[in-house]
Amino acid sequence: MDSSIDLFGAVGRGAPRDPLDVLRDIFGHKSFRGQQEDVVRHVVGGGDAVVLFPTGAGKSACYQIPAICRPGVGIVISPLIALMRDQVEALRQAGVAAAALNSAMTQEESAQVRGQLRRGELDLLYVAPERVATQGFRNMVEGLDIALFAIDEAHCVSQWGHDFRPEYRDLAQLTELFPGVPRIALTATADPTTREDIIERLGLEGAQVFSTSFDRPNISYSIIERDKAREQLLAFLAGHKGNSGIVYCLSRAKVEDIADWLSGKGIPALPYHAGLSAERRSANQDAFLKEENICMVATVAFGMGIDKPDVRYVAHMDLPASIEAYYQETGRAGRDGQPAEAWMSYGMADVVQRRRMIDEGNAPDEVKRVEHSKLNALLGVCETAECRRKAILAHFGEGHAGNCGNCDTCRSPVESWDGTEAAIKAMAAIYRTGQRFGAAHVIDVLVGKTTEKVERFGHDKQAVFGQGQDLDNKTWQSVLRQLTASGLVVVDHAAHGALTLGEGARAVFKRERVVTLRKDRPKKAAEVRQRLSNAVQLAEPAMTIFNALRDERLRIAKQQGVPPYVIFHDTTLRAMALARPRHLHDILNLPGVGQAKLDRYGEAFLSVLSDLDV
Repeated sequence: MDSSIDLFGAVGRGAPRDPLDVLRDIFGHKSFRGQQEDVVRHVVGGGDAVVLFPTGAGKSACYQIPAICRPGVGIVISPLIALMRDQVEALRQAGVAAAALNSAMTQEESAQVRGQLRRGELDLLYVAPERVATQGFRNMVEGLDIALFAIDEAHCVSQWGHDFRPEYRDLAQLTELFPGVPRIALTATADPTTREDIIERLGLEGAQVFSTSFDRPNISYSIIERDKAREQLLAFLAGHKGNSGIVYCLSRAKVEDIADWLSGKGIPALPYHAGLSAERRSANQDAFLKEENICMVATVAFGMGIDKPDVRYVAHMDLPASIEAYYQETGRAGRDGQPAEAWMSYGMADVVQRRRMIDEGNAPDEVKRVEHSKLNALLGVCETAECRRKAILAHFGEGHAGNCGNCDTCRSPVESWDGTEAAIKAMAAIYRTGQRFGAAHVIDVLVGKTTEKVERFGHDKQAVFGQGQDLDNKTWQSVLRQLTASGLVVVDHAAHGALTLGEGARAVFKRERVVTLRKDRPKKAAEVRQRLSNAVQLAEPAMTIFNALRDERLRIAKQQGVPPYVIFHDTTLRAMALARPRHLHDILNLPGVGQAKLDRYGEAFLSVLSDLDV
């Protein structure tokens, strides 16, 4: 740990302790957003809280400000070193006395932080969950005033969550070990079942729950049927030249392959997965955080706790595990509130692979059942002909009228058709061939294609042979994919991906159930998407000023070895480019400019504005 904390001082420790004063003087904002103030004042008053806010809604302020306002040090329990590092650096830039203790630090760095803690010099201390449960931690904080415990990424405590971490379970001891110290648990992704589990596992039954809409209206959702996936990805990325973004892949090998391929196409792409050396992972992550046009191609090992606000897109080359995972991963885009895109391509192979991963996992049967249910819910979002935002929010128990105007199905409505007859034909082909074969063979039988396998098993003699010639192969692939998503057809992984009939098949055969299917769109690589790259642009001359301010920010960030956004967010620079302040006190009125940042950077940015003769 370097000594940069001494350079910034501890503005928060001598400042007025009213939350609104702290918000204005340290963080540079005139008012709270949404329910932030209710949470802050509740915790400042000593109350426990469970905070369920979407990414970008300002959860960190809900514990950072109370920690500054209350006597003592706020202990923030964070699951990732990268998250600790970024938040500590951002706090220091704002003049807050913050530090972290983690396994990446040297003994000397740890000793320095412990000394600051003992001397009462810290407002916030970030630690990992496994450290909090140790006797050594209890000895370290014995006799100290503790302002609060903040449990970030609280969904990690739940076995129903997508990032379950057993060490989070030990945090329930905090009530007994530190009676009277308020606790605040925060997460951006929790369906009703996971929320209840968080409260029970952490012993927060008496806590006040603060929940706001999980809608991220600035994110545009697009999900397309996979067809030449690389070309589809390239067409998508063409609308994001110069932007930072993330491309998620399921396997390490695919991450490396896609990153190399994108680099060859002139897109600055870097890989990130658990198989890389710690040094390379760290270097690639630093590049993503500190540069402004990197495409990070990654497994889900990358992302949780990434605070980079100007990620303009998140793309999925493979189907995520659940709506929670999808929401969490796509939520890394547009944290600054500016327009961003979530894009995904998927196909039948994804469904087969995901179900196999669940069935072959080591989880108890009850957990597997829940995982299958969550995967089915995600498939429902993929296959819906209605508003995707409505379908996503419904999973979190939140109603939405639909017609959001910012997803592919709303911008370009999808046609649906009565697929009952097609479903009967498809399921009959599955049944008559013995429920032993995958989709490709079933489709061959349906369209009457005489292959060696069809002849060998005598399926060309079945009555269903050729009965599906009214539809082409692509349509049959869509039919089978949607029947699988609905549960009418089930993939048997023990039988190498054979398709079998689900519980509702009999009702369809008896025509007691109507099957409505969506029509896949024409396979065009650049289909149904709006270009958002210009949505965050400014008109001249503000754009010229904004770019000059970004250049100055980048110069300062490189000089300090920190991500540019911890100096100022793009939102602040846009406001500066539009307001064109001429004096330091004018800069203090801009969002995101507190006194410490004004003192450190005001003159430099004022000089840029002066040089541009604005």
